[in-house]
Amino acid sequence: MHPHQRQQALIRTPVYNLDERPFMVIWETTNACDLACRHCRAEAISEVEPGTLTTEQGKRLLDQIEAFGKPRPIVILTGGDPFKRADLFELVAYGTALGLPVAVSPSGTPLLNRENLLKLKEAGAKAISLSIDGSTPEIHDHFRRVDGSFQMTVDGWQAAHEIGLKLQLNTTVTRYNLHDLPHIFRLAQSLGVMTWSVFFLVPTGRGRAEDGITPQDYEDVLSWLYDASKLISVKTTEGHHYKRVVLQRTLLDRLGVDPVPVMGLGDTYHQLKAAFDQVADFGNARYAKEDRMRRPPLHINAGNGFVFISRRGEVFPSGFMPVAAGRIDETPLAAIYRDSPLFRELRSPDRYEGRCGRCEFRFVCGGSRSRAYAVTGSPLGEEPFCTYQPASFPYQKELEPFLRAPAAAVD
Repeated sequence: MHPHQRQQALIRTPVYNLDERPFMVIWETTNACDLACRHCRAEAISEVEPGTLTTEQGKRLLDQIEAFGKPRPIVILTGGDPFKRADLFELVAYGTALGLPVAVSPSGTPLLNRENLLKLKEAGAKAISLSIDGSTPEIHDHFRRVDGSFQMTVDGWQAAHEIGLKLQLNTTVTRYNLHDLPHIFRLAQSLGVMTWSVFFLVPTGRGRAEDGITPQDYEDVLSWLYDASKLISVKTTEGHHYKRVVLQRTLLDRLGVDPVPVMGLGDTYHQLKAAFDQVADFGNARYAKEDRMRRPPLHINAGNGFVFISRRGEVFPSGFMPVAAGRIDETPLAAIYRDSPLFRELRSPDRYEGRCGRCEFRFVCGGSRSRAYAVTGSPLGEEPFCTYQPASFPYQKELEPFLRAPAAAVD
């Protein structure tokens, strides 16, 4: 296939102007949770914290999200553990009645049971996301720091599947599970997930930099995820340079060029790929170099199609970037998203600093703004865990149409 063909399907973008409305709104309904995860952004505690938005305040927040108009943003109720809120089902029903697509991200605890999941579906929730950070109870429970969490998550997953909820699997990549990723992939296949969402650690909350992986390992994992994406729908969180990798790998595939030397892939890539080739269920799936990804990545980033509301009503570009741009009880959410200097800067890639500001992929990738802030202190700083040097990809002429062509729209 000619390398200039089908480039529009490689990166998806919403059909509307992201300067005007976000694609996704995350609401941290509580920081209460019965787990004690090593990476917890919310630094969860066991009970609902005073100052958390009340039921009525939560409904007013949902009203403000609906005020963005159509197409309405996706609303994800997260935590902590949303099941720790007694009014969760009332809030889901209220948002659904407004016409908002609502999803919930509960924790793997005894609250993740068939009764609660059925109530979620009856209230109108369309999907849930659950986290599995190891392919075995030993690996997962060590990370989540609660014995039995793995089995409770798998049991909840199966109950949700039987009830008819759509399911997303979340996995946070750390040094603890780096080489277990192909086996987690196989578990995701066996569970029948809608999407495998792979999170890359940001050192905030309880997340520590020393628990993360190296920049070279990032490059290797992201390239391996491109391979895996031909068998299962994959997306990344705080791994925005996956979009760069997708464009590079797709172009190299179409040119028939080995990506390993061109992209400087290392031992971790070879190890992940070898294990993947052994454990993945290829079944009847067409898996060849020219095959397409099951789910091209979506072009959104912190403050650019994405907004996070804290349990206290503070508005952030991302849950991993603790820089508030306002409060929903003082300024309407739409005004904060559209007009706050922080959000406007984040939607201006030419203002990015260091290599990110010079990179030819800046309008496609943008790097993790949250990780840039955590490491450099600037939301516009250079993505510190990207190894790519601007303009170093040897096929710049062939790459150019991929960067300037409009991406395929989604609603």
